Amino acid sequence: MNALLVILGLGFVSLLAEIINVKKGLTAFITLGLIAAGVMIIMDWDTSLHYYSDMLIFNNFAIAFSALITIISIFWFWMAKDFFKAQEHQTDRSILVVFAIAGGIIMVSFSNMAMLFLGIEILSISLYVLAGSSKDKLSSNEAALKYFIMGSFATGFLLMGIALVYGATGSFNIIAISEHISANTATLPGFLYGGIVLILIGIAFKISAVPFHFWAPDVYSGAPTTITAFMSTVVKIAAIGAFYRLFSFCFLPVQSSWLVILQVITVLTLIVPNVTAVYQVNVKRILAYSSVGHVGYILLAFVSNSATSEGTIFYYLVSYSITSIAAFTVLSIVEVSTGSTSLESFNGLYKRSPFLTTVMTIIMLSLAGIPPLAGFFAKYMVFNQALDHGYVGLVIVAVVTSLIGVYYYFKIFGAMFFKEAEGNEIPVPFFSKLLLIILTGLTLLAGIFPDLLISLFEIR
Repeated sequence: MNALLVILGLGFVSLLAEIINVKKGLTAFITLGLIAAGVMIIMDWDTSLHYYSDMLIFNNFAIAFSALITIISIFWFWMAKDFFKAQEHQTDRSILVVFAIAGGIIMVSFSNMAMLFLGIEILSISLYVLAGSSKDKLSSNEAALKYFIMGSFATGFLLMGIALVYGATGSFNIIAISEHISANTATLPGFLYGGIVLILIGIAFKISAVPFHFWAPDVYSGAPTTITAFMSTVVKIAAIGAFYRLFSFCFLPVQSSWLVILQVITVLTLIVPNVTAVYQVNVKRILAYSSVGHVGYILLAFVSNSATSEGTIFYYLVSYSITSIAAFTVLSIVEVSTGSTSLESFNGLYKRSPFLTTVMTIIMLSLAGIPPLAGFFAKYMVFNQALDHGYVGLVIVAVVTSLIGVYYYFKIFGAMFFKEAEGNEIPVPFFSKLLLIILTGLTLLAGIFPDLLISLFEIR
């Protein structure tokens, strides 16, 4: 809780920085504040702290996901330093990002559905504005409008679902709801199941699961690249954490009423984005569809719910978030140099920047699930867990779509290594190079020592 207060305090400091016109060093100050918040979160490990009449509970699950959100946010601020260079917009953007992080932490630590809704809205409203923060670009304005309209529509589903669940159980507290459902399984009203399905639809939108993903490719490609990186990592961690917290505990006693729906969503989320990504000619859209596709593998781990699901999902999010931040960092550097995120902008990259080519190769191999990188072991653990629970058909679909993913990732390799170089050498700033070295090293370490990471962050 202290960490959440620190992060909220950073947001208010950003507001004061605008008022008193003290903007220099604000990004560095926020980064240091996030480091302090991360330390506070880790220090709370193996505790279970309740706040606001048990509306927020910081147990090991919330602590692990909050720590991951904070660490990835630190890397993101490092990556996005140029995004805050425009002094007239620096504090505006800083405020929105910091409050989005706070909303994400609330989403993974809620124990009351009112707090879940509050966390989602704090995060979402900030992102609606950030998606349109490149005001001079039509695509950014379109992304913000589309995200706002679709997000508001999904919020309606979520609120209606929460209202129906409250009407059936008389509580917003997920512990009380779970106990009521368990004690009254035979007499539960039919509209409770309708409420659960509506909540499932509302959160499926937030994690961009098919068929509620239509906003994601356009919003991801239209928003500034740094904001796309934030949405595909920090936002996804928060949304999946909230989804797992709600459905693996609160609605577990009536799992049979929503599990088949979730299995269908999982299959669609594995197939549709991976197939669609094959036809993309823009690296940003390839990464956008890739982000949606990876949700399918995470949902597969959730469908095969077991005692190890939490650790598997957490490890998958760690490996995906690190590689995604690295991929978008490379894309951002290339975009600054070439003015484009098209596949052609990567033509001959191995001649224009051997360093970026090396990093992008390792990152793409990890995303494709090639050993011994983190992405391979993340998928391996998901497949192994699903097989242990008898989901052979789902695993076959996941393996086939993973092979399709290899094809479109290798399209980027083809551009980097087998196309003629277009343009001059691409300079890589020192701090960006250091960030990429760290992220690439973490990708290698997480792949070589997966058990070490899982044992450190084992969620009980």
